Amino acid sequence: MADNTEEPLRPLPALGRDAHKGSAGRVLLLAGSETMPGAAVLCARSAQRGGAGLVAVGCFDENPLRVIPAAAPEAILFDLRRIYRGGRIDWPDELEAFAPHAVLLGPGLGANERTRALLETTLRSVAVPLVVDADGLNVCAGEPELLATARDVLVTTPHPGEARRLVGVERTGAPVPDDDAGRRRLARTLARRTDGICCLKGAATVVADSERSALNSSGNPALATAGSGDVLAGLMSAYLARTRTSADGGWTPFAAVRGAVHVHGLAGDLAARERGEAAVIASDVIEALAAAQMGFAADRGAEFR
Repeated sequence: MADNTEEPLRPLPALGRDAHKGSAGRVLLLAGSETMPGAAVLCARSAQRGGAGLVAVGCFDENPLRVIPAAAPEAILFDLRRIYRGGRIDWPDELEAFAPHAVLLGPGLGANERTRALLETTLRSVAVPLVVDADGLNVCAGEPELLATARDVLVTTPHPGEARRLVGVERTGAPVPDDDAGRRRLARTLARRTDGICCLKGAATVVADSERSALNSSGNPALATAGSGDVLAGLMSAYLARTRTSADGGWTPFAAVRGAVHVHGLAGDLAARERGEAAVIASDVIEALAAAQMGFAADRGAEFR
């Protein structure tokens, strides 16, 4: 297949008049820690703004479990502290009962043994689209093939540093290419080695599977701010969840990932227009998501090439 995609860039499918929370998508976020509770909050709020009907957050630490009810009161909480025993995690019954349509793992979890155990358990247990971001990627540095054991669609969302660690080039000192062609090749390589979709973040984010790639053109330097990746990951999880519901609108996982990247960039553009690039924070991007999605639905012109 050519080094692009002919699949059109499409907005979030509209819900039918008979829609309910389940048809809008159930999302499970495994995110946040004692020192980074905000990662879970940002993921939850962006997934909600992205149209998910139900959002649940699973946490191991007291701080995010305390913060989330105030910051994202619509979210369901799962306390995961009891399931970590001696380096092993068993997938809890309550997460099975929640029956998510998509799962996100990694933001703010910490690059530690507990996160590695959670990743291995999730790969074995989850048969829906799985987004692995941030510390979920860092705990499998140098062994991307571990992620290829996912039971369903696997999406990785590395920034250049995480990409270097994931493919093991950090030890060699080889740089991540900064030209478009090189970034496309790297994204396709990661997609092949993980048997999934790679969203290689950057000034021009690349979305690729093993045979095709697309380069995003929305967004601006305002998105180079703490928490921006958490916002994208939560939004992407909501969009992927929609691909597994009756309201999928014919969306594919590849289209959902592309759509999330594009809308995230549009939201960054709107936030920068209102506040100026230097003043934008991740929460501003979340607040702009609704307008970005409405604008994208009104103007369906493809912004990837």
